[in-house]
Amino acid sequence: MSIRLFNTLTREIEDFQPADPNRVRMYTCGPTVYNYAHIGNFRAYVFEDLLQRHLEFRGFTIDRVMNLTDVDDKTIRGCRHAGVPLGEFTREYKQAFFQDLDALRIKRASHYPEATASNHIARMIEMISDLVKKGHAYRAEDGSVYFRIRTFPNYGKLAHFNLDELQPSGRVASDEYEKEQIGDFALWKAWDEADGDVFWESPWGRGRPGWHIECSAMATAILGASLDIHCGGEDNIFPHHEAEIAQSESVTGEPFVRYWLHCKHLLVDGRKMAKSEGNFFTLRDLQAKGWTGREVRYVLLSVKYREQLNFTFESLEAARKSLARFDEWSRRLQETASTTPEPLPESLDPERFGAALDDDLNISAALGALFELIRESNRLLDAGQLTPGQARSLLAWRERIDSVLNFSADDEGVPAEVQSLVDQRAEARVKKEWALSDVLRDQILALGWQVKDTKDGQKVSRKG
Repeated sequence: MSIRLFNTLTREIEDFQPADPNRVRMYTCGPTVYNYAHIGNFRAYVFEDLLQRHLEFRGFTIDRVMNLTDVDDKTIRGCRHAGVPLGEFTREYKQAFFQDLDALRIKRASHYPEATASNHIARMIEMISDLVKKGHAYRAEDGSVYFRIRTFPNYGKLAHFNLDELQPSGRVASDEYEKEQIGDFALWKAWDEADGDVFWESPWGRGRPGWHIECSAMATAILGASLDIHCGGEDNIFPHHEAEIAQSESVTGEPFVRYWLHCKHLLVDGRKMAKSEGNFFTLRDLQAKGWTGREVRYVLLSVKYREQLNFTFESLEAARKSLARFDEWSRRLQETASTTPEPLPESLDPERFGAALDDDLNISAALGALFELIRESNRLLDAGQLTPGQARSLLAWRERIDSVLNFSADDEGVPAEVQSLVDQRAEARVKKEWALSDVLRDQILALGWQVKDTKDGQKVSRKG
């Protein structure tokens, strides 16, 4: 079965066929590094991680770019408020972003271009100059340069509206300049006092690039004029991705992207996430409450990307239990497996997992297939009907699907503090001091570990 994906551009599910079968060119909108990324941001990044991993699972080679927006109104305000240079201000949040990626087990992209890099600024100025020369852009009285949307007849094709539907949305900073048409967007923003020492020289005077041109310049510089896949949250469809199409195709004359994929917003406890609602969380907030990156990853991954995800602490509890089931199943297979694989019994169908993901990344169905297989193989183990060779084959399959899910428990030793409590508990059980045994078990649990009593003694593993 071929991989089929929902293309925002056509509003249809299509067979995925990259231009070059040996290299999938993929661009994913990255963070604006003015603060720590929140779980709504990471819902998109985890979806994009799943997409890349499943394409690789099916044999594709991915060349993925994720940009870092390190100059915009928010980063400039932040650095001026902090009284430090822009690069120093954003450095902390860039480092934090990569730490969070690692905690969530998100695979690194091939490239992480920064908007402020001199080669990318030069590329942006080159593209804007070309747009001005072709009549697609103009310099306004204040020195800013705008894209003239009426010169691009297909403007609106991604969001599926026509230009007549564009209406002013109030006097915001980007609309206060003299523009020919309300929908014209900034390619180059002229310097003003609020920018401080953040500017670059250009043919139009001092200033800085607009957000939209940053992505077009970096994407085409690294991946070429035409990309196979471009991803983001649904809030990026308009105006950001619409603007990327217009400016990129006006420069190159080629279709910018073949497949556009967008994920739905994340809710928290059924409401839009907002600091004023008290339901705004970064990954660090959740880790401080005792949740692991693996557990958060499970929740963010567990709902299909085109469906709204409602993030709750109950969903984190459920993730912890599901991961414990996955870990226990893995342990049982490892204890049973021989070195030589054997064909699986007919009651186990491992192909359902990949087939579900082939169907527009239907992760809900894929996880359902996984846990049904876990239930059935545990039944066979309990009945003594799964051979060591079949357990070996299941372990090999588990390793393959974990290249997509990345759910495996961390392979690390038990800390000395935990091991000491485990030893004390073993001694208490020998003495039949059951109350003390329970107290020690709770202390172990509080340190993030769980202990299970088996016929072979205590088994210790990380919580969830």
